[in-house]
Amino acid sequence: MSQAESQTVSINLLDKEFSFNCPADAEAELLASADFLNEKMRDIRKSGKVLGLERIAVMAALNLAHELLQSRQETNSDVEQRLRHLGSKIDAALKHQDDIPSLEK
Repeated sequence: MSQAESQTVSINLLDKEFSFNCPADAEAELLASADFLNEKMRDIRKSGKVLGLERIAVMAALNLAHELLQSRQETNSDVEQRLRHLGSKIDAALKHQDDIPSLEK
């Protein structure tokens, strides 16, 4: 990636600034992700159970990874259910077609 295609973006997580290079067209996504992560980290810090920026960041990452895996599992279950439903509809349509008398003799 050339310098013309990337830019440095600064983000704040728990009032600490971090700078990252990212593609010019990905800045908005990076900033939105940083805001979301910062919110999760603030929630963890407010609980008072976890101290230290590094531990809070790890806990936020684990929580987000868990949510992502749950979401994927729910999506997979939904797709499987839809496929079963479509299979049932296809079976019913084929059965109905077999019940229609043929015009060929």
